This record gives sequence, structure tokens and C-alpha cells, in this order.
Amino acid sequence: MTNPTIEINCDLGEGYGRWAFAPDEQFMPHITTANIACGFHAGDPRIMRDTVAMAMEHGLQIGAHVSLPDIVGFGRRRLALTPEEMRDNTIYQIGALKAFVEARGGVLAHVKPHGVMYAMIQDTVDYADAVTTAIAEVDASLLFYALDDTHSELAASKGITLVPEGFVDLHYDAAGGLMIERAKLAWDPEDVAARAIRLVTRHEVVANDGTVLPLQRSTICLHGDAPNSTEVISTVRRRLDEAGIETRALAEGRA
Repeated sequence: MTNPTIEINCDLGEGYGRWAFAPDEQFMPHITTANIACGFHAGDPRIMRDTVAMAMEHGLQIGAHVSLPDIVGFGRRRLALTPEEMRDNTIYQIGALKAFVEARGGVLAHVKPHGVMYAMIQDTVDYADAVTTAIAEVDASLLFYALDDTHSELAASKGITLVPEGFVDLHYDAAGGLMIERAKLAWDPEDVAARAIRLVTRHEVVANDGTVLPLQRSTICLHGDAPNSTEVISTVRRRLDEAGIETRALAEGRA
């Protein structure tokens, strides 16, 4: 019997200019996959280049962490974009990060929306259509990370593989919706690790009201903007290793 496997993805490169957002270099030894900001909510050309270089040195899968054009609000404010604007903004950001990855001899592997864009795509089929169209127009082999499989058929119709994510350092509500923290709170590292192991081995999470939700996932996201993110991420990886759970990027063959 083979050991269970899980991917650990983390949002990186979310500084700007002289300001660093999180100690990305401390996270990289413990994760498998980097979602790198593309300049619309955070990141600038130098940070994008440096983060790509560090991620490749650690052998991480690299994806474009695309966002609404909202640096001041860190991509967490809802903007009234048309689907066409959503499509074009997505192409622009994927293309920018893809250039930095390929300039270093790497291959871009996935696309993950950031912040409120993530929710807008989930809730509005026109936005989901716009983003999957954008991905298909750039490279249909790019994986598309989303909250669940709501739009998996839409993605598949364009040759795109949708990957539902699991979250263990955020709460779900009883309906399976994600409860976003405007400012990321500190979580107990051992509690997050226990949630991760439960998700991988029992395929379930416990919602904020105690409801047990079935959740079959091949990737989990850990956030780098909590006050104790380094401890949380390192603890989760250590506990997964101790439990015999293999951590592996989903697109290893492309890295």
C-alpha cells in the first residue's frame, strides 16, 4: 500500500519595492509549490525575479498568483471588472511571470487567483469563463487552482485541469464556504497540522460550527502572512512527514 500524498502550496513574493511581506526563504524548505505574485496586488519585477530564482533553487513548482489590480487594497477589495477585463488582466499577469520563469530555464505549472478575485471567480460563472479562457489562450497545460470543483466542467471544456484546494489554516462555514480573515490571525501550529493530517487521511475538515465536511483534496494552501507562519508551516510539514504522508508537487514532471 502506497503512502498518501499531498501538495503544500504557499503564496510568495508578496512584497513591493523595499518592503518585504513575509520571510519567503523560511517557508520554501517546507513546501512543494510556490504561488508567486505577479504585480497586481503585490510583487514588482525585481521581487518576481528573485522569488522565482529562490523557488527554483528549492525545486518548487511555480505558479502565477494572479489578482485584481489593487495594490493599495492588497487584492482584497471587490472591483467592478468586466469579464473581458478579468480575462486580459489574467493573461497579462501569467505572461509576466511566465517570462521570468522561462528566463531562468524553468516552466510555469499553474495559475492560482488571489484574494477577492478567488471568490469572484467561484461565485460568478462569467468570471470563471474569463479566467479559464485566459489560461487556455496562454497554455492549456497550466493547472487552475480553485476553491472546489464547481467550474471543473467549464475548465475541462477548454482543456484546462481544475485543482480544488484545501485550507487548514482558515475556517470553513457549515456550507463549505471559506471564512477569509482580512488580517491573518495566528493559529496553533499543532492544530493546523492535525487538520492537515485529518484532511489527507480522512478526507474531511471540521467547520467553524462543528459540522464535519467531506473534502477530497490533493493540495493544501498554507498562508505566509500570519504572525507565526514560519512555525505553522514548518510544524505542518514535520507532522505530515512523521505521519508517513508524502509531500509532492502536482506538476513535478513539468518542473
